[in-house]
Amino acid sequence: QVQLAESGGGLVQAGGSLRLSCVASGRTFSGSNMGWFRQVPGKEREFLAAITWSDFTTYYAGSVRGRFTISRDNAKNTVYLQMNSLKPEDTAVYYCAAATTSSRLALMRTYDYWGQGTQVTVSS
Repeated sequence: QVQLAESGGGLVQAGGSLRLSCVASGRTFSGSNMGWFRQVPGKEREFLAAITWSDFTTYYAGSVRGRFTISRDNAKNTVYLQMNSLKPEDTAVYYCAAATTSSRLALMRTYDYWGQGTQVTVSS
């Protein structure tokens, strides 16, 4: 019932910043917990950050804590991922996802809906 669409990816130099957006449609956005993941071909999809709808609690993977910030704007049905101090190893396809449960948000299998992904490439 939820459709997610990521945008904001692109090419950026190491040390630079990007802000990804994920717009939700098809049902109320406020009812979903949201997460950001990334994936490199041949590797497991990696959890990055999550934010709950009930109390806006945020969670971060250790690899991005202090560099990435997740936020949401319910009036715009949008969740954001602000990415600073980007590194070449951040290069991946970035996905947003929506979950109906607020537990185990670091796990892919928790999420019910996924966006199509947006490519982020960080050059050295």
